[in-house]
Amino acid sequence: MSKVIVIGKGPAGVSCAIYTVRAGIETVIIGSGTGALGKAEKIENYYGLSAPISGAELSETGIEQARRLGAEIISEEVVGMGYDGGFSVKTQGGEYRAESVVIATGSPRKAPGIKGIEEFEGRGVSYCALCDAFFYRGKTVCVLGSGEYAINEARELMPIVGKVTILTNGDELAGEPPEGSEVVKTPLSELKGGERLESVSFKDGSEIATDGLFVAYGTAGSADLARKLGVFTEGNKISVNEDMETNIPGLFAAGDCTGGMLQVAKAVYDGAKAGMSAVKYLRGGK
Repeated sequence: MSKVIVIGKGPAGVSCAIYTVRAGIETVIIGSGTGALGKAEKIENYYGLSAPISGAELSETGIEQARRLGAEIISEEVVGMGYDGGFSVKTQGGEYRAESVVIATGSPRKAPGIKGIEEFEGRGVSYCALCDAFFYRGKTVCVLGSGEYAINEARELMPIVGKVTILTNGDELAGEPPEGSEVVKTPLSELKGGERLESVSFKDGSEIATDGLFVAYGTAGSADLARKLGVFTEGNKISVNEDMETNIPGLFAAGDCTGGMLQVAKAVYDGAKAGMSAVKYLRGGK
């Protein structure tokens, strides 16, 4: 069993891994991208840079540093988590287990600006299949998204609900849909209903009835992963204490997903703090 899994290859996750691996803790970093840092054209407000460098270059330097020190890097998208006394992290390619996990996947991607999504949140629109599938037993639901995250959410729903339709909103589905589900690729225009969501309409004028819509757009954000385990969140931010601990023992969070100043310096600090806290936890200082 890997003792620590760090979810996210950005500055918070890599900083965390540097501290855990140097403490002799077996460390695995899992992530499918480098987040906001990798998209930055130039970075010059970070300590130690004699000249501006691209975010992609700074990101790659950090990842290589963690690899050199002994961290294992797995470039896969995380689509789910579980807890049964130990942690399981599910990706496109498999499942990994650890005694402690640090979530450092940055700020979540926003759902598309479809009319009615915010209006029906909590009244038919959900962001967590594992959390809310029970409330839709035997009912008709839709999953909004086209990536592996959406496919995984559909799989979570299939054994519980009556029917699942994946709505890709004009995109191609990233993989094979669960057997028995349907896929609609037509772009959406609006969610409709009264007290609760009742239907989804499309830009071609068509419409389908649904009891619920599970938003799984893009990749699973930090809050999406955390809520599946019952972690306290505030909107899209994970709630942590001064040691970057969540309310779940052994589960930590760091970086943009915890709010505050969205800067590399803050992310690196958070990661270092989370890493030291994870080491203390694993050594019995629980």
